[in-house]
Amino acid sequence: MRLKRFCFLIFLPLLLLASVDLNVIVAQQPPFSCDSTNSFPFCKASLPISERVRDLVSRLTLDEKISQLVNKAPGIPSLGIPNYEWWSESLHGVSGAGPGIRFFNGTIRSATSFPQVILTAASFDAHLWYRIGRAIGIEARAIYNAGQATGMTFWAPNINLFRDPRWGRGQETPGEDPFVTGRYSVSYVRGVQGDSFEGGSLDYNHLQASACCKHFTAYDLDNWKGTNRYVFDAHVSLQDLADTYQPPFQSCIKEGKASGIMCAYNRVNGVPNCADFNLLTKTARGQWDFNGYIVSDCDAVKIIHDAQGYAKKPGDAIGDVLRAGMDVNCGSYLQKHTKAAIKEKKVLESDIDRALHNLFSIRMRLGLFNGNPKQQPFGNIGPNDVCSQEHQGLALKAARDGIVLLKNSAKLLPLPKTKSISLAVVGPNANSATTLIGNYYGPPCKSITPLQALQSYVKNTQFEMGCNDVSCSSVSINKAVELAREADYVILIMGLDQTQEKESLDRVDLVLPGKQQSLVSSVSKAAKKPVILVLLSGGPVDISFAKYDKNIGSILWAGYPGESGAIALAEIIFGDHNPGGRLPVTWYPQEYTKVPMTDMRMRPDPASGYPGRTYRFYQGRKVFKFGYGLSYSAHSYEFVSVTKQKLYLNQSADLQAVKKSDSGHYVSVADIGNEPCERMKFLAVIGVKNLGEMSSKHSVLLFVRKANLQHGSPVESLVGFQTLHTNAGERAEIKFALSPCDHFSRADEGGSLVMEEGSHLLVVGEEEYPVTVV
Repeated sequence: MRLKRFCFLIFLPLLLLASVDLNVIVAQQPPFSCDSTNSFPFCKASLPISERVRDLVSRLTLDEKISQLVNKAPGIPSLGIPNYEWWSESLHGVSGAGPGIRFFNGTIRSATSFPQVILTAASFDAHLWYRIGRAIGIEARAIYNAGQATGMTFWAPNINLFRDPRWGRGQETPGEDPFVTGRYSVSYVRGVQGDSFEGGSLDYNHLQASACCKHFTAYDLDNWKGTNRYVFDAHVSLQDLADTYQPPFQSCIKEGKASGIMCAYNRVNGVPNCADFNLLTKTARGQWDFNGYIVSDCDAVKIIHDAQGYAKKPGDAIGDVLRAGMDVNCGSYLQKHTKAAIKEKKVLESDIDRALHNLFSIRMRLGLFNGNPKQQPFGNIGPNDVCSQEHQGLALKAARDGIVLLKNSAKLLPLPKTKSISLAVVGPNANSATTLIGNYYGPPCKSITPLQALQSYVKNTQFEMGCNDVSCSSVSINKAVELAREADYVILIMGLDQTQEKESLDRVDLVLPGKQQSLVSSVSKAAKKPVILVLLSGGPVDISFAKYDKNIGSILWAGYPGESGAIALAEIIFGDHNPGGRLPVTWYPQEYTKVPMTDMRMRPDPASGYPGRTYRFYQGRKVFKFGYGLSYSAHSYEFVSVTKQKLYLNQSADLQAVKKSDSGHYVSVADIGNEPCERMKFLAVIGVKNLGEMSSKHSVLLFVRKANLQHGSPVESLVGFQTLHTNAGERAEIKFALSPCDHFSRADEGGSLVMEEGSHLLVVGEEEYPVTVV
């Protein structure tokens, strides 16, 4: 029965498609340059891309050059160049949010919708992240080959830190940890662009699709209590930039080899990101060897003049961003004002040529100037590669591996798979497939609600919404209570949706909206047995009341789990999958809302009562800590071996480089140098045993904690994570490679990494192992 129901739901979109007038479904050729009649040098694939671009740009008039500086780049008929759209989205699947992709009037009507990024991150599985990126890149290329795209540049991933729990876009990110976020960015970018998981296999001249790391930098406020992202000036210390805000972008560029960066709306220390030469040119291109294009967030150049008042005239804004190193404007501002800026001598034509070199290089690397893309690398990818069984299975796996079990008193879960039981399902998120998808989505391959997935396990399932919607401004508590009294088991599916948190909408509270808590408490008190509470949300919620309520036996956080999230949730509830997800962000209490969202400081200030941010620095009460997550199987750890117990600074650096402070000796990581840093690396081998009665996929998180906190050192920092499959009772070992220059250092107030003498602790679970720097 369950299989038949799922088959019907899975094939329902195909049945609906069959009812569409097939005459409007037209196979189209993808747009490209350089057919067999074109003999320009820029069309010769045998020449270096730099030489081809130089030839192309030399053939453009000034007006044609200016026309290419915006996301809707028009065609150049005299050279056989079609129009190009730089703006496409692929946050957790190819999306219809950008104008570069269309899911209508073509053969492809949907794309695989993976879990929203915050839930995918909860798997702590870098290889899974890579596989998702690879699937997205394949589906993107298939849509292009089908003639349903006018661009192959995708503005993802979002790798800003989930610094504040109220941020409406935190759902789009891999969480609050810079190391995790950096690893996610590398895995995703390599997958989308067609590289291997390890990196280094991608031919520079052949991008499968182009990924873009955004929003550069220190962007994590949208609209909070009258302060919006367009005018916000983020005051960020060099110390916080060095160890929190910048590392994910450095990883994305240096290791992931991302071909795009998006500069953010906001200012940092007074300077708009898109007008910051130090950020875009000196740091990204100079220090990190970025080789790609830089795009503004949409209308960010216009805002520099209109909203921020940083530029006195439009021409000043144009000159600021082009000299800073930005290449293309999402919007039309450069198209309207660049000609005048040249006349006013605010910008040089050479600045435009530099931008065009970066832009056309990307289009050539995508193979769009090599003739028909169907006859080039990636040309054999087609409609059958979109919504494939492999990709839909991957979406289900990602949801299974991300969902986090937060409470399971008296082993209430998993529920028995007995035909005779009755089930009551209550809550505004129980019968909504849209909520599962999150934001920046495309039409999913299939659509299944949590209620439908649960009904496939229990025929006698009754449903009561309980609230008018997620805002829960009006409730039908009596009906929900009556239903709960009669059922053997009760599942409440509550939380948030895009009316509560999204782009341009930050939260002001951390508790459940409206009367949701009252509904949960009333139903759980009336039920025969302790109830199961399921939360759908991107950001954390203060559910302290549920954590300590004996009538609430189990709590699951399911994020926004994508097109297959309902199936994954039902599988976990009924024991067909053992949950192993861990929270990628701290869950703060409601009193944290007293902290201004505009305060960018990471480190606490006890004198003023400022508690700090993220698990690395926050000193306050937590509802649930970063990395928390239960399983149906308990696991034990042991340090089997650590190849170095002491690290000697005076052997790794010149004695003159070792400096002394009030608390002891320290040395700059830059003074140590690459070779000594390599020699200091060591291995930690950890034994893990599955103590339960079920097989599990378990994420092992390794932290470093300094024995004595000083100089703003983190409380602890994640330095490694791996996933491990074990059967019931099985023991296995995993290795972590540790780099002291990276993992045992901290940023000083000037933003330089330093290593200090003293004791550090390797921490996994409750186990600790000391390593001393002397």
